[in-house]
Amino acid sequence: MDGGANLNTNGGGGGGGGGGGGGPTVGVQINQRHSHRRLPDFLQSVNLKYVKLGYHYLISHLLTLCLVPVMIVILIEASQMNPSDIRQLWVHLQYNLVSIIICSAVLVFGSTVYIMTRPKPVYLVDYACYRPPDHLKAPYERFMKHSRLTGDFDESSLEFQRKILERSGLGEETYVPEAMHFVPPRPSMAAAREEAEQVMYGALDNLFAATGIKPKDIGILVVNCSLFNPTPSLSSMIVNKYKLRGNIRSFNLGGMGCSAGVIAVDLAKDMLQVHRNTYAVVVSTENITQNWYFGNKKSMLIPNCLFRVGGSAVLLSNKSVDRSRAKYKLVHVVRTHRGADDKAFRCVYQEQDPAGKTGVSLSKDLMAIAGGALKTNITTLGPLVLPISEQLLFFCTLIAKKLFNDDVKPYIPDFKLAFDHFCIHAGGRAVIDELEKNLQLLPTHVEASRMTLHRFGNTSSSSIWYELAYTESKGRMRKGHRVWQIAFGSGFKCNSAVWKALRNVKPPVNGPWEDCIDKYPVELVS
Repeated sequence: MDGGANLNTNGGGGGGGGGGGGGPTVGVQINQRHSHRRLPDFLQSVNLKYVKLGYHYLISHLLTLCLVPVMIVILIEASQMNPSDIRQLWVHLQYNLVSIIICSAVLVFGSTVYIMTRPKPVYLVDYACYRPPDHLKAPYERFMKHSRLTGDFDESSLEFQRKILERSGLGEETYVPEAMHFVPPRPSMAAAREEAEQVMYGALDNLFAATGIKPKDIGILVVNCSLFNPTPSLSSMIVNKYKLRGNIRSFNLGGMGCSAGVIAVDLAKDMLQVHRNTYAVVVSTENITQNWYFGNKKSMLIPNCLFRVGGSAVLLSNKSVDRSRAKYKLVHVVRTHRGADDKAFRCVYQEQDPAGKTGVSLSKDLMAIAGGALKTNITTLGPLVLPISEQLLFFCTLIAKKLFNDDVKPYIPDFKLAFDHFCIHAGGRAVIDELEKNLQLLPTHVEASRMTLHRFGNTSSSSIWYELAYTESKGRMRKGHRVWQIAFGSGFKCNSAVWKALRNVKPPVNGPWEDCIDKYPVELVS
């Protein structure tokens, strides 16, 4: 889900454009006075059931929360005992053999249940982002020249695209696929496969080189690409290319939009809970070649302006030996799906325009639906990550508001106390602006998102990894820091992943920002 530019679509659709089929979306704020075109103010009503859901997740780990303090108290008491206390205790235990047996059985049973049921830690060993070659760059002038030469767009559509580019937050060095550099463009199945191969294999080659992991060591593979789902699947293409082992658990996620990267991580996490001592690779990408829109419906033109080539590959592990070299530990994944609501389900909808050209239809309610999904997600996430002081203030003001109606203004927790870094999906400028305002973030907190949008454009589900790479390349990641990755997608979905840094992370070698990080941040045109 992405934020777009402040433009009037002249009735050509409301919010913003995705690439298609449950793919990424873009929000266009048409008029300031139309509140449904913007994210709703989070200071408005908060649904109590989502607060309860967050505490339900917390209570599901109650055994761990209770057992750990008890063990600490026992160890402290034992450390303070002197030899006479130990002799006394031994004499006492000799006359209470039955009690000892019962207590020991309970202790053994409880420990066994705890060990068997506790979730295994999931470590992020490393990740890599694809950096396309320079000849695929698409500066504004070249983009507009090619759009005009195709002959598919009328003057109104060309002017609309020009305004989108100027106000989108994208820079002059983003990339479009090879097929789009020809006049006329040459979209085909072969060209789409070539784009997918270049992106996925490029990211995976970098990942294997950085980690030293052999392809045969991979036990789980999850690939997500919303718009391009060929047969054989993208995951099968990777299996064939790297000759992965025959018993690999492979998954291919399609049509799930820009938030699918977090969904893929969640699936890999669940698989790592079941299959011990193995690695999981998550590949997140999007395919533009066959999903370029050649019509004149303005709400379907926005993806052409914002979506760009990109992809990432992430190596996850449940091996305890990998903790010492891993960058991060996965702390939480919270997923919100609003698809049961008809408006939310249809707000990003792939269909044909009146001329029979395929694109994504965008509802005028897109921004409001995105805001509702976001509010639900962060309300559920809050009890899991916020300090107790913030939770008490939030909970007390929420109850007071329920009792006294509108007389009490809800307290919006300070998420800056829970997270050190924010990776907000770089879908578009408008949503980043709204999140910065509603969550009361500082410019430095959204810097990674803005600069990723400027340098690489909207790369869909992989954008949150380019943002994390930006933070690392700036040398800002320290041991113990918490990272919040948040993404939106059609359906409608809002998903969050929380990571904790296990060490001071050095700037990545051969990372996507290696030769340009010193140029950033750049000042963006208002």
